[in-house]
Amino acid sequence: MVRSVALMLTLVVMLTACNRQKGNEGNMQSPPQTECIVGYTPVKDQGHSSLCWMYAMLATIESEHLMRGDSVNLSPHFVARRMLEMQAEQHYLSDGRKPIVMRGVCSQLVDLLMRYGTCQYDAYRSDVNYNVLMRRVEELVNTSIKKRTGVKQLRRDLARLLDNEIRPDLRYVFMYGAEYTPQEFARSVCQEDEYVALTSFTHHPFGEQFALEVPDNHGRYPFLNLPIDTLTTHIERALRGGHPVCWEGDTSEALFSFERGIARMADERQEVTQETRQRDFERFTTTDDHCMEIVGIARTPKGKKYFICKNSWGTDNPFGGLMYMSENYLRAKTIGVWMTQEAFQL
Repeated sequence: MVRSVALMLTLVVMLTACNRQKGNEGNMQSPPQTECIVGYTPVKDQGHSSLCWMYAMLATIESEHLMRGDSVNLSPHFVARRMLEMQAEQHYLSDGRKPIVMRGVCSQLVDLLMRYGTCQYDAYRSDVNYNVLMRRVEELVNTSIKKRTGVKQLRRDLARLLDNEIRPDLRYVFMYGAEYTPQEFARSVCQEDEYVALTSFTHHPFGEQFALEVPDNHGRYPFLNLPIDTLTTHIERALRGGHPVCWEGDTSEALFSFERGIARMADERQEVTQETRQRDFERFTTTDDHCMEIVGIARTPKGKKYFICKNSWGTDNPFGGLMYMSENYLRAKTIGVWMTQEAFQL
């Protein structure tokens, strides 16, 4: 899986946050050797969307099931459709004041699963451009607002649009000879309180929960606040115990490069402290750009630790879509992580 990284310069092309970005090269002298890795489902491509948080959290749930000897591969498109339907009604009933957005945090994915359910990936797939579709949904709702069509008519019009643009709706899930509703199926793969969200900032007390003040936390979901040393220890213990970790953080650093498969700080020798993390967060140089699943730990021959991340930008990089994130990068640029309660107790 691991191949050597060729040395070459790449252009910095900044796209919409959470969508695919290109960054400058990282200079990895030799490939890191895997110390531990959890099972993971095939790498997917979020395409033209800001749905990395859905892809990353679903991937984490899938890996957690692989660890238990179960195999599930879940559809982000089913959940994205339900979110668009929900937001379309909210946009209508607020007379256009509540915006339609595709960004979110991973806690929201669990919330959407509990409300609307999910299904297998192969049962509900699509290559739709969600950035374009989001604008078309908003145009449809705005027209409905002007005409005062009412919610029932809006639902019918929206269903036709989404059937055509994504695929026809799915009402039942069939697996292993059994029939489920999407909600029943979702509860068979994820429980409402199964995952804990963790963060590390000093503007709130450690050991307490608070609604992290980042733009994508629309639902004001709570995060347990821990010192960065403690948070890093929990991440490593979870991975070494066979559990995946869902990561949300900043990808704006020049040495975050999908093309090279590396995420590193410009100066890896500089110490990352609680104070430097907080400074960068309050100066908005650390932002909630992107989400990935952390699936393992690797180390270079010189002993430098890297975290192996499963991205959702396809497989076109030296590691088949995986990325190697340095420990310094993780300590400096993590906004939050999610892991099961079981993993947190290790």
